[in-house]
Amino acid sequence: MVQSKKARKQRKAFYNAPLHIRRKNVSSHLSEELKKQYGFRSLQVRKGDTVRIMRGDEDILGMEGRVAAVFTKTGRISVDGVTVAKADGTQTARPVHASKVEIIKLDLSDPKRKEKLTKAKEVSQ
Repeated sequence: MVQSKKARKQRKAFYNAPLHIRRKNVSSHLSEELKKQYGFRSLQVRKGDTVRIMRGDEDILGMEGRVAAVFTKTGRISVDGVTVAKADGTQTARPVHASKVEIIKLDLSDPKRKEKLTKAKEVSQ
């Protein structure tokens, strides 16, 4: 992306970025245990990770759940158990911004992700 000091250009670059670049902005902080274990402060959120909601309304604050979907375009995630009632009474998923959650358990079913984390851990030690 273009390196500029102007906030207007920074925002424009962010909003007009392609999805493979915006994907990198859908990241969350790691819990204290995971920080000590892997040596990272934050990671990209993936479907299957378990997260805790750290900011928001009292009805969802502190809730924990598995990430059901990641919406790259909006920078939000869908968490199992976090729903909102529609006008007709049915429950629907409530998107939460990725920066407002904390990853408490990583989904390591992907061998590439697991290898990357273990390799980074070895380098940091």
